[in-house]
Order: sequence, then structure tokens, then C-alpha cells
Amino acid sequence: MSHHRLEADGIRYDYPDGTPALRGATFRAGHGESLALVGANGAGKSTLLLVLAGLVAPSAGVATVGDLPVTPATMEHVRRTVGFVFQDADDQLFMPTVLEDVAFGPLNLGLAPEEAKSRALQALQSVGAEPLASRAPYRLSGGEKRLAAIAGVLAMGPDILLLDEPSAGLDPRARRRLIELLRAFDHTRLIATHDLDLVLDCCARVLVMHEGTIVADGEPRAIFADAALLDRCHLEPPLSFSA
Repeated sequence: MSHHRLEADGIRYDYPDGTPALRGATFRAGHGESLALVGANGAGKSTLLLVLAGLVAPSAGVATVGDLPVTPATMEHVRRTVGFVFQDADDQLFMPTVLEDVAFGPLNLGLAPEEAKSRALQALQSVGAEPLASRAPYRLSGGEKRLAAIAGVLAMGPDILLLDEPSAGLDPRARRRLIELLRAFDHTRLIATHDLDLVLDCCARVLVMHEGTIVADGEPRAIFADAALLDRCHLEPPLSFSA
């Protein structure tokens, strides 16, 4: 089984009031690929990540993780395979201390407490957030919360990473560390972001979303040089393109 494969086939999702959020989104990511998912606000990026993580059920279409469709019956496999970093770190942090928060996932995988703690400390160290271990999450800055949330996902040892705006709220130094971390991962990565310069640094492939579907799929510099495509999708080229 290829645990690192990620696929969306004709994914549709309608909000409860009937408004469509996804209109047949389709793509395939292979082992170890690093993909960016870009688009204007409301294009459907976050909703697509939620479907791929099994957190919402599509109205139509199939999401696949590894060789298994994402369904209620396969959720244990999905939870072990996919690590999801939410756009709002407060959706992930709820324990009294950062260390307990990061260790929560490994404990729920059945690891012994000492092994879960070791994994948590290693994950915090990997994102440069080990000094936060004894801090209460509600006392962290936005950027510190983001790093703690990423560490919590890494401690689970996933094969696939889904990240929703991972650089939001990070200062330049923390953003640079995040880029280095993303480059070093062997995981399959799908990164939804407005930070197009981060895309150039971290991703070999870009998926462009517009009105709930993927309208372009290609190499970052070729995508970002397509002025007509960017204009149609209400995107601006990366700052480095105008430097």
C-alpha cells in the first residue's frame, strides 16, 4: 500500500444552505510530492483539505488516502496517515501545557506515556519550540501557537501533511524555520496558502483553485508567470517576481 498517495476525484461539497463550496475538484499527489494549493478567499482551499482529512463528507466524489477511500469505515487509517494543521491554531490547542498538547496525539495512538512525551519533545525541538513546552497555549503568541500546532501533528508521525496557511502569523525568523522544515520533510505535503513566495521555496507543483475547482496544475514559476490565469483567479504574483 502506498500510504503517501493523496487523491481527489470529482469532489463536490455544498454548505447546508445549498451554496456550493467545491464543484468537482480533482488532483493526484504521489509519494513525497510537495504541492501548494492557492486561490483567492472563498475558492474552496480549506474545504478541500477538510474533505481530504475526513473531517467533512463530500456531497459527491471520492477522496483517497493511500489506497483507501476516505469513509467512516477507514477513519482510523486516515487519522494515522494524515496530519492536518488547521488554519486557526486555537482549533488544535486545548491542553493545560504545550507539551501535553503535543503528546495528546501519540497517547491516543496507544503509545506509552514516556514514549509519547519523548515524541512530543522531539517534535517541539524540530520546529524550534522546545522552550514553549511548559507554557499554557492561551499565553502564546499567534506564531508560537502555530509552531505548537505543527509540532502536535509531527508527533503523530503522519505519512501525509495537510497544512492550511502554515506561515500565517509567523515572524520572519519563524517563517524561515518553517520553510526549512517543510523542505526537509519526506512526507507528501499539500499546503494551502496565500504566501506565494513560500510556495516558490517549498513546492515543486502548484494547484490553482477558483470557484470550487482546480483550474491549473503546474510548476510554480510557470503558473505565477501566467498573468491571465492569476487575474482570472484574483491572485497577485509573488513579491519576488517584482523584485
